[in-house]
Amino acid sequence: MPTRLSFEISGQSVAPGSRKEIDMPVSILPDHTPVGLSMEVLHGKVEGPTMFVSAAVHGDEVIGVEIVRRLLRAPQLKSLRGTLMVVPVVNSFGFLNRSRYLPDRRDLNRCFPGHPSGSLGARLAHIFLNEVVLRCDFGIDLHSAAIHRTNLPQVRISPSDAMTRRMALAFGAPVVLTSPLREGSLRAVASSRGTPVLLYEAGEGLRFDEMAVRAGLAGILRVMHDQQMLPAKGIAPARKIPHVCASSSWLRAPVGGLLRTFRGEGEMVVEGDVLATISDPFGKVEHDVVAPYEGILIGRAILPIVNEGDAIFHLAKLLPRAVTDTVETMIEQLNADPLFDEDEII
Repeated sequence: MPTRLSFEISGQSVAPGSRKEIDMPVSILPDHTPVGLSMEVLHGKVEGPTMFVSAAVHGDEVIGVEIVRRLLRAPQLKSLRGTLMVVPVVNSFGFLNRSRYLPDRRDLNRCFPGHPSGSLGARLAHIFLNEVVLRCDFGIDLHSAAIHRTNLPQVRISPSDAMTRRMALAFGAPVVLTSPLREGSLRAVASSRGTPVLLYEAGEGLRFDEMAVRAGLAGILRVMHDQQMLPAKGIAPARKIPHVCASSSWLRAPVGGLLRTFRGEGEMVVEGDVLATISDPFGKVEHDVVAPYEGILIGRAILPIVNEGDAIFHLAKLLPRAVTDTVETMIEQLNADPLFDEDEII
């Protein structure tokens, strides 16, 4: 039986059956502090797929960082087949500043494929894409809602991509949604170059959410088992078949005032349900926010103070189970009315 080769990255070798932390130089801060792309590479003794898991492409999405921390401590990884590349914080600049963006206000998730001599975002995108993402067969990118909003655990896919559909069903998040591949995003560029990327969305920016963290960790382990990177032992199966959403819309505040919410993310609602009430500070005038159609609440605003026109509930329509059982029909339905990315939906 031929000996499995070591995994080579950034001038370092990771022997079969071992793991190693790698710091890849990216930039130097104005005070001359070096900043790198830090990762841990786990190289199994047995051949198998190469996969990446990344978090904090947006610096305020700390839920993904906690999921990664728990993943790296998971005992199941002792039986790893193939290679796992884990990047806890892609956007260190935003993470240190508790900001979604880079110091120049660029969104890193619009900087791909990047360039080695471009802007700071372009340089970081180029390194991450070429040194990590494109060396993998597939990957999972962890995200959360922006600050002052929260998302129900959900995975986002490209409906025409069979690999991400399979990963989504294995992941077992409560909701599967489609969102288009946006120009400059990691998913779009990676997909065009042959690396499918599943996007996990859950929780709130700059906050931990235990349910979101546990769902994310369990989902990653299920995907790894489905791809024969891990045995089934110790990996809980998904409890329910995910809901597949055909379309969604944000319900907006009809007036400004104090928001009192009556329904939370994950709840099923029907047309006419009162989801919240907005009152003036004197309590003399109240306006109800009513569900315009039947669906599931997949996101909501956190702040109780709202301006007129603020997005306060994200309501998704569900495909009937009979439709989701037919892949071709599901793809046709999803392509007809795709969802938008987090930054574009508000």
